[in-house]
Amino acid sequence: MARLGEHAVVLGAGIGGLLAARVLTEHFDRVTVVDRDRLPDGPSPRKGVPQSRHPHGVLARGLEVFEQLLPGLTQDLEDRGALTVDLQTGVRWINDGHRLRPAPSDIRGIAVSRPLLEERVRARVRALDGVDIRDETDVVGPLTDGSRVTGVRIRPRREDATEEDLPGNLVVDAGGRGSRTPVWLRELGYPRPAESTVEVGIGYTTRVFPRNDDDVDGAAAVIIGATRAAPRFGAAIAMEGSRWIVMIGGYLGDHAPLEDMASWMDYADSLAAPDIADLLRDRKPIGDPQPYRFQSSVRRHYERLPVFPEGLLVTGDALSSFNPVYAQGMTVAALETLALGASLAEGTPDLARRFFRRARRIVDLPWDMSTGGDLRFPAVPGPRPARMRAINSYVARVQAAAAEDPAVGRAFLRVANLLDRPQALMKPTTAARVLAAGRRARTRVADRRSRPALPRPRRSHEDADSTTRSIG
Repeated sequence: MARLGEHAVVLGAGIGGLLAARVLTEHFDRVTVVDRDRLPDGPSPRKGVPQSRHPHGVLARGLEVFEQLLPGLTQDLEDRGALTVDLQTGVRWINDGHRLRPAPSDIRGIAVSRPLLEERVRARVRALDGVDIRDETDVVGPLTDGSRVTGVRIRPRREDATEEDLPGNLVVDAGGRGSRTPVWLRELGYPRPAESTVEVGIGYTTRVFPRNDDDVDGAAAVIIGATRAAPRFGAAIAMEGSRWIVMIGGYLGDHAPLEDMASWMDYADSLAAPDIADLLRDRKPIGDPQPYRFQSSVRRHYERLPVFPEGLLVTGDALSSFNPVYAQGMTVAALETLALGASLAEGTPDLARRFFRRARRIVDLPWDMSTGGDLRFPAVPGPRPARMRAINSYVARVQAAAAEDPAVGRAFLRVANLLDRPQALMKPTTAARVLAAGRRARTRVADRRSRPALPRPRRSHEDADSTTRSIG
């Protein structure tokens, strides 16, 4: 790979920042990753990753990219208790109230906690030549020479620490939703990026439970999606240590309770399927419940800016932050890392424009999928163009068909896991299966309606008196 400079700086040591650092090692002599948290030595939750105590999902395409960038990572995680799984046979999916029919597929996933995943990625990136990870360090602001960013000013989080300059040929902001790049742009005289938002008011509560190998017939996860009639959802995902990590929650302030286990289980019983509640009944949780709130999906349109300073890029959640129930964030960050590598391979001139255009094409698909799914719910504010309504209607038919036709289920899961584009669901063979399943369902309904109703048994006065006496 062509060397593009002496030093690159990455802001944020989360998944997006660590993967960006991995790619930057191919083009810069040294890479410094800066994070304000104290990074734990082992797989522990940390403040800078507010979802680290909650279930996480790596989509199948994301797992492929992780393995491409860090060969052997999957085996490393398995050696520490993570479970790799066929996502069609090893997961119970209840989508829009329909139970997806299991069948063997080539769609691979992994059940692992976020702290373990991040710790193993961090260990592998830290071991790369030229990488330095500086934790407990604040970024004060960018360094500039007028037209380009030349590094950042930092301050270690020690009482006796003073600010210092950290020069860099390239700064990559992977600082998450709290990214300060929009503020820095304004201070430097550049326009702020336009933003797209969808207010979802998500809130969920997570608990951890002991896990047995034969739970839910050996499945590694149970996923229950929200429906229009019941905009509540839940996920139980196996993780290392023979444990389940389980979250339940809802939209627009309809959040699962924290107060006691009985109320939490009542909420679990209200989901579109009983699988999670049945799994946990009479099972005692490990530790305290953990709440999480997510107000809105946010997308920053850096690709639309007419000017942007050289020497600076933005990636991961700092670029687009998705409703976490769709588990798209880490996979999108991984794909953006590939886009970063492709852009760097073409050289530094006009780097930001080329990268942001590539990133836009990556973000478009999951953004449309997640926001379109959220806008199914009437109370979620936002425009619903005819095209979106038509797509949502067709996807509902796909999910109904997937309950009986595993080929349709496989096609849906490949799209949901960013392996295929949504157009794959419109292929003639798949569309024909969806239509055929719909016809069979309508025929079954018509048959049931055409059957003569059985006469209701007449109760005698003696039965009525007996019932009255037992109630009284």
